[in-house]
Amino acid sequence: MNDDTHDDMPDYSQFSLQELFRSEADSQVQALTQGLLALERQPENLTVIDPLMRAAHSLKGAARIVNIESIERLAHAMEDCFVAAQKGRLALSKPDIDRLLAGVDLISQIAAQQDDTVAAWLEQHKLHISSVLVSIYDVVNSQQAAVTTRRPAAIAPSTVPTPAPTAPSPEPAPQASSAPPADTAPAASIDDPATLPATRKEPGNRQESRDEQVLKVAAAHVDRLLALAGEARVAAHAMQPFRQSMQRLKRQQHDLAQAVDRLAAALQNAPLDDAARERLDDLRQRVAPVQSGLVERLADAEAHERRLASVSQDMLDAVLALRMRPFREGVLAFPRMVRDLARRLGKEARLEVRGEDTPIDRDVLARMESPLNHMLRNAIDHGLETPGERLAAGKPGEGLLVLEARHARGMLQVLVSDDGRGADVEGIRRKVIERRMAPAEMAARMSDDELLEFLFLPAFSLRDKATEVSGRGVGLDAVQAALRALNGNVRIDTEAGRGLRMEITLPVSQSVARCIVFLVSGEAYALPIGKIHRVLNAAPGEIETLEGRQYLTREGERIGLIQASQLLGLERGPDADDGRLPVIVIGNGARHFGLVADVLQGEQSLVVQPLEPLFGKVRDVAGAAVRDDGSPVLILDVTDLLVGIEKLAARGDLQQVQGAAMRPRKAKRILVVDDSLTVREMERKLLAARGFEVDVAVDGLDGWNAVRAGDYDLVITDVDMPRMDGIELVTLLKKDARLGNLPVMIVSYKDRPEDRARGIDAGADYYLTKGSFHDETLLEAVHDLIGESAA
Repeated sequence: MNDDTHDDMPDYSQFSLQELFRSEADSQVQALTQGLLALERQPENLTVIDPLMRAAHSLKGAARIVNIESIERLAHAMEDCFVAAQKGRLALSKPDIDRLLAGVDLISQIAAQQDDTVAAWLEQHKLHISSVLVSIYDVVNSQQAAVTTRRPAAIAPSTVPTPAPTAPSPEPAPQASSAPPADTAPAASIDDPATLPATRKEPGNRQESRDEQVLKVAAAHVDRLLALAGEARVAAHAMQPFRQSMQRLKRQQHDLAQAVDRLAAALQNAPLDDAARERLDDLRQRVAPVQSGLVERLADAEAHERRLASVSQDMLDAVLALRMRPFREGVLAFPRMVRDLARRLGKEARLEVRGEDTPIDRDVLARMESPLNHMLRNAIDHGLETPGERLAAGKPGEGLLVLEARHARGMLQVLVSDDGRGADVEGIRRKVIERRMAPAEMAARMSDDELLEFLFLPAFSLRDKATEVSGRGVGLDAVQAALRALNGNVRIDTEAGRGLRMEITLPVSQSVARCIVFLVSGEAYALPIGKIHRVLNAAPGEIETLEGRQYLTREGERIGLIQASQLLGLERGPDADDGRLPVIVIGNGARHFGLVADVLQGEQSLVVQPLEPLFGKVRDVAGAAVRDDGSPVLILDVTDLLVGIEKLAARGDLQQVQGAAMRPRKAKRILVVDDSLTVREMERKLLAARGFEVDVAVDGLDGWNAVRAGDYDLVITDVDMPRMDGIELVTLLKKDARLGNLPVMIVSYKDRPEDRARGIDAGADYYLTKGSFHDETLLEAVHDLIGESAA
């Protein structure tokens, strides 16, 4: 057979039969659970039985192949129930559904056992397995006397009423072909040849298309692809400086062409010999093709840049899509949990999941399971009333919980709501006073939103006695901690008698974060949008001072202000020319604070890179990222920032955000020209540390272009460099009408007297040898030439 016929089939060769069976069992257990819950809600809707029959039948065939007889028998008994129900010979009640769900749970437990432990586990639990199996056949036989289906021969009729020790052994049969006798199969059940789940075509199911096939890939490989995609995007944007340099070159060439044209016009009537006029014409002819060639090359560079940016962004999006999973995959167990917990508490409840197809980062989905579980259990225990109470209040006896996921404003929103009694706001107020968490006068003035925030405090509970479900003061505290770790937040709304609603806001992905980027003392920092309450631009007249602290009032809310530079331990940057303050409001409720930045650079999507583990936890820092231009940016930890703000406020050590500091003087600019990266960076760091603004150039020609385009107070140059050496650069500078008075320092390894004389003769104002100078030597020389770093 030609191997090409299997090109469209997934490759399962690396998986054992047991691994394939476990994957199949997980899928069928979910189908059985969802189908049984649907049948319980709509017992008259027989259409939900078809998928139940298929799931049980498929599970039976798969268990037969891997020789797990206990699962085969359980699935066969369930199939009998579904066939009888489909034919109208059996009406499944809620107790019947309970028995079938117990069988589903047992199948899940058996399938989860590893190859080396399954035999021992089956032996240990054989009585329980037999009891569950008997109880399922009791469902069949209790309501259909005329059913022709009999139990498996291994189960004697005398053992039906009670799970006797003589029940069949659940241990796997010695041969894979062992199966219930043919006469035990229901009349409507047709045992077609069992096949592996990878290749089976179930009746009524469409063949899986190539686009829908699933390939198992290690998470580490996807993370590596994501890192490479982020680097590719940075590399694509690195074309921008090259394109800009070509645009400058194009402008310079255009200026040159115009100068040649002006020269030709001026000499048009001048007495020139034929040779001179021929050379002038030749010059004009040479300039024109250079100009057109530059235009073409610039267009090519721009098109190449656009293609690179587009492809790199598409690649990043594709890798991110690999990490995304539908919301339903993380909440499959919740409908069953809600049903079982409500019944255990004497209540009736069902969960409605909306936005099941909403894509969510796989890491976020996994880490959301525990918080959502807490919230749903809390809603059932605290929020929902008993059926009698609900009916008396004019509500349906069954409570409704809604779990919804959606994307909004570039963020992931998960909503958890119930139609119960709502939060007891006055009860929270009494508990706050009782536990001395706030004075009675302050608690009386607190709004509902402020009181609801107490529910997230550790060890805070409205229950006087702890129960199995709640009352220990944990739950919502753990929810908030988990959401903070995901750079998210949660907000509560409640209405007495109508229910409670919790709104969770999270980044769609933990790999790419939408952030507000801002500058503090010239350095870039970022805050995730999900952690930001709002962004303001405060006018000078809006700032109020009360007891030495400065505030901003918006919509009746007073927001305490703090200088970001003080919080981060940096020098304060210059105020805006118009005196307005960019304010980023973080925190919740009474802990709202306005972080005053120097400059807001707007919203950006950043590929998050975790810090190296060897650094440990860095205060105020949650992670790092590389911007599109390749520059690094630190992503700040809002929780740490709030703690730092409260410490400064408690000490009364907050700086004034306006009017307390003099406007910094404009820093002097220095151009460092050297073909050695090491020397360039050493000189740049030395000078920048003293407050100078430093640019660099890689050789004399690059320096010549930079100094003509910029406004510098000093040029420091090497001598030996490609394309144009330092002596030529100094000569050009000193001959230029505009730049002739610009101080120039030569720093070179050449320390012979003739070398020094050559530099001074070219016009250098200072000559320093690299072999002998130390840090202070260079700084003293700079001070001698241009003074301090600011005018």
